[in-house]
Amino acid sequence: MDMKPTDSELEILHVLWANGPSTVRQVHEKLSQSRDIGYTTALKLMQIMHEKGFLSREEDARSHTYAALVSEEDTQRGLVDRFVETAFRGSASKLIMQVLGHHKASRQELDEIKRLLNDLDRDS
Repeated sequence: MDMKPTDSELEILHVLWANGPSTVRQVHEKLSQSRDIGYTTALKLMQIMHEKGFLSREEDARSHTYAALVSEEDTQRGLVDRFVETAFRGSASKLIMQVLGHHKASRQELDEIKRLLNDLDRDS
């Protein structure tokens, strides 16, 4: 996927990743819990996402059910890759230093990071 979802599209994808295939009404109800969004806005966004290839749409007599065509992992990887390239000139270490320098990581998070680094070290 070359195109990256917008922030609003990403919110919709999060709902679909968490809840599976859903109608516009179901997605709208979830989004409305955290922000003010009109039903027609959610509908229009999901129609655009279908046209872009982010969502599939199953049509029956009463409603349309949408499902994510892009995986959460692939989408996150693409967004992180772009972010590292644009904000940190491709330097993953600058990103990590920035995050750890301004965010109090818990002992558990630091242990998980160490484990990931050890796994990467073993694989290379």
